[in-house]
Amino acid sequence: MRPRLWLLLAAQLAVLRGSSVLQQTPAYIKVQTNKMATLSCEAKISLSNMRIYWLRQRQAPSSDSHHEFLALWDSTKGTVHGEEVEQEKIAVFRDASRFILNLTSVKPEDSGIYFCMIIGSPELTFGKGTQLSVVDFLPTTAQPTKKSTPKKRVCRLPRPVTQKGPLCSPITLGLLVAGVLVLLVSLGVVIHLYCRRRRARLRFIKQFYK
Repeated sequence: MRPRLWLLLAAQLAVLRGSSVLQQTPAYIKVQTNKMATLSCEAKISLSNMRIYWLRQRQAPSSDSHHEFLALWDSTKGTVHGEEVEQEKIAVFRDASRFILNLTSVKPEDSGIYFCMIIGSPELTFGKGTQLSVVDFLPTTAQPTKKSTPKKRVCRLPRPVTQKGPLCSPITLGLLVAGVLVLLVSLGVVIHLYCRRRRARLRFIKQFYK
């Protein structure tokens, strides 16, 4: 039996219950069409000479659900792709104990549950899976509405109106005009008396020197 067919048959017969040996993150991811999806599988055991397989399940897990072999990571060969996958879209690489699966230019048909797996002797060990949903538009997160705090009303007392300058009422103006007239009349009388006294003095001097 060809290795690929044996692998798919083993995956069909395996009991898909999550193992703590392989921890997959995130559990759920939603990616926009034509973007890149990154899935991670962290091994909690030493995998120096072991292989990590990535499988895809396009429908909900069941006894007759089909697993598609995508790629594997080998310590000597690196990434080995499945026979019917687009190799330019799938890349697998290792980062310490983490095995990363990158899917580029994803399409809605790439949606499904992605499992990482190791083959033991004789059992298979699966991660808990990562559900990938590819959508045309990502939902926008509604911004929380800020509650408007009512402003406190400040009661201000009316300021007294201060008048600048003296009050110019008709009575005041009349008194000012009357005072000016009295001064002018008094000044006229004083000047008139002064002139009369001067003329009288001049006549007296003339009479004295005749």
